[in-house]
Amino acid sequence: MSLSQNLNQFKWHWDIPKFFNIGEACSDLVCADGKKEHIAMIVEDDIKGTSSISFKELSYQSNQFAEIIKKLRLKKQSRILIRLPNCLHYPICFLGAMKAGCISVPTSTLLTPKEIIYLANDSSADSIVTDLSTWKLLQPMIDEFKYLKNVYISGEFEEFESRIQILWLDKELKKINSFTANNKTLADDPAYLVYTSGTTGYPKGVLHAHRALLGRGPASKFWFNFVNLDDRIVHTGKFNWTYVLGSGLMDPLYLGKTVIVHEGINDANGWIDLIQKHRATIFIGVPTIYRQILKKTKASNENVETLRHCMSAGEHLSDEIFNGWFERFKLNIYEAVGMSEFSYYISQSAKLPIKPGSAGFPQPGHNIKLLNADTLKEVDSGEEGMICIPDDDPGLFIKYWNMEDETAKHKHDNWFFTGDFARYDKEGYLWFLGRKDDIIKSFGYRVSPYEIERVFKSHQFIENCVALGEKQEDGKVLIVIYIILNELGCLHPNQFVEYGRKNLAIYKAPKIAYIANDFPKTKNGKILRKQISRDMILEKSDIR
Repeated sequence: MSLSQNLNQFKWHWDIPKFFNIGEACSDLVCADGKKEHIAMIVEDDIKGTSSISFKELSYQSNQFAEIIKKLRLKKQSRILIRLPNCLHYPICFLGAMKAGCISVPTSTLLTPKEIIYLANDSSADSIVTDLSTWKLLQPMIDEFKYLKNVYISGEFEEFESRIQILWLDKELKKINSFTANNKTLADDPAYLVYTSGTTGYPKGVLHAHRALLGRGPASKFWFNFVNLDDRIVHTGKFNWTYVLGSGLMDPLYLGKTVIVHEGINDANGWIDLIQKHRATIFIGVPTIYRQILKKTKASNENVETLRHCMSAGEHLSDEIFNGWFERFKLNIYEAVGMSEFSYYISQSAKLPIKPGSAGFPQPGHNIKLLNADTLKEVDSGEEGMICIPDDDPGLFIKYWNMEDETAKHKHDNWFFTGDFARYDKEGYLWFLGRKDDIIKSFGYRVSPYEIERVFKSHQFIENCVALGEKQEDGKVLIVIYIILNELGCLHPNQFVEYGRKNLAIYKAPKIAYIANDFPKTKNGKILRKQISRDMILEKSDIR
């Protein structure tokens, strides 16, 4: 039976109510469903230790924060920028701001003060929630904020003199012991504003509606593998990232699951310890985390007896990691493809066989099509097409913030044009090819860099790699591979060229191999392919 035939057994019906609020759905409604005392979130902090919050406490404290915001009498859908590490105040403020009818703006802890100011001004944020150390960096530049009126500081207390109102979050929360009714929000109303990693130019704001949570329902069923009420999820990421904001905060909380996150130094053994300590059943990370655990620990399935489902996104998973993880832990790693505008919508699933290297399938309910970018007609199996999403899909974003032309460029003719290209094979599996600009055109062939990288990442001496099309002096475009060696790496670049020739079709095999020291990356760790240059080369192959 083909994948397409298998998918026909999974029906999905959208039931989007007129009124819906993410903040209430992830806390109040869970309590109403009888899970008041169930633990919503556990934070393991290297410095502060372990803290946790029940759904009853999360509901109450997020309502307290909503009341704080309502007392400010801000305009409807005012923006509340959140710049916090992984901590309990994160879900309290993120959900509470939406309960108050405002728009939550999660941002990365890796941003510089200048970048924070840019996002605050671009989003016209009235208020910021941050920690003391961050505010000390921002305070000298306070005059650069155009709209900011209120700052809520999580954690330590210290006196400040400022033209902007400085408030201490814990103190303000304790003052609230009575509540007013929250204004109803439409499912289509704006809920949260995330900023892309900014691969070129300034970060791009992506505005999502409250319905986005319901729009990720198919992922909760077909990428996650929830089996019982007591599923506990260890997520290795930071909440600001769309990947984590959905799979590590909103989705599990909405379903009444327990989320376990970490704040501190990334340690491979630490993830195993977290799974053991909290008897986690689901583990979510990026391929780098899985690679570190395999290389830096001796852990196996015997050390994580409760673990039964593993998930990955953010970058492509190599065969080496996939196979190595199964060998040690007796578990598959299920991949997903997503984007800031739509979260994760293509994935593998425990309900269907995995084909290594394939992205899996569009989740039921998401009527994804591969269209010819010029004719807007659906391409045949085996042909390359742009991934396009119907503009009425509940999970799709509303618009790009303050960028009407950019929105119109990507959302028209009843579709959202992702700019990502893929193809289906004869069995119905989807193979992700990447952005149009990433696809390499060499000697009349069109080659996905991910096909090449997947093969090279399986090499025992390679830590990471990027395949590119490189224009030569004679005008020809050659496929080249930039390689970062691991601690075992000791081969000459020529040997990697030979490796490519043995393991790839001749038209896909890189003609040149470069050994590099590092790759430029975004704040969320994504490689900036367009910024890779020969300046990073340590050594070059010399065979053709």
